[in-house]
Amino acid sequence: MLPAAFLDNSCLIAGLDEVGRGCIVGPVIAAAVILDPDKPILGLTDSKKLTEKKRRELAVQIKASAICWAVGRAEASEIDSINILQATLVAMQRAFSMLEPSPVFAKVDGNRLPKLPCPAQAIVQGDLLVAEISAASIVAKVARDEEMSALDRLYPGYRFSVHKGYPTQQHLTALQQHGVTPQHRASFAPVKKILRGLS
Repeated sequence: MLPAAFLDNSCLIAGLDEVGRGCIVGPVIAAAVILDPDKPILGLTDSKKLTEKKRRELAVQIKASAICWAVGRAEASEIDSINILQATLVAMQRAFSMLEPSPVFAKVDGNRLPKLPCPAQAIVQGDLLVAEISAASIVAKVARDEEMSALDRLYPGYRFSVHKGYPTQQHLTALQQHGVTPQHRASFAPVKKILRGLS
């Protein structure tokens, strides 16, 4: 049952953010969150400014307190097919489409908007400035970190749970030693270089 304030849908504002654009392996993951103004959550900010422990704690609280939340994704193969920007927008659309009730307005981190069935605003540094976007950034980051932990168990030589899929020296060295996994983004330069045998 929705709080009374939401029965007219006037406060159904979603925050959207993504995680994983700069990674070279795995999906880009987006989250969409509608916060409940009657259940404020302290400590919301850009997920990158939080410790992993604090992110996990806040993600649990967000999921328990929000009106609704959802996670969407675009796989590495989609990223290679349509490029990372378009895949990011698709992941956001997928997250948004799973929200129930449907938002009447969306606030999106960054300077590009996905196509949504409601008015929306792109906000640069929104994950730092807007509570709904901060919440989405935290949920998305925790979801992708869990994805990297699962991938780490499948491919232990790559240490995905440590570098989270970003092109660190440790990751690039592992690529040189072990080769490219099916989860790597073949269109990204470090991966493409190895696939072409130019390393």
